[in-house]
Amino acid sequence: MDSAELSSFLLYCTIVNYAILIVWFVALIVARNPLYRLHTKWFKLSPNAFDAVHYGGMAVYKIGILLLNLAPLVALHLS
Repeated sequence: MDSAELSSFLLYCTIVNYAILIVWFVALIVARNPLYRLHTKWFKLSPNAFDAVHYGGMAVYKIGILLLNLAPLVALHLS
């Protein structure tokens, strides 16, 4: 795999992962109450804990995208 193929692969991965992150965010904004009711059937969560878990999950996911997809993509373009 040459650097052009790797670069296009990382770009595709970055786009797909950001799309997943956006869908997650929109789902929480649009359907927060149904999602909260669904999650409280499985786990005992307060509304604040539910928000914190999702906010933390989105933060970790975004950091993963930045470190594992975007940073190598930028490094390939700079080299």
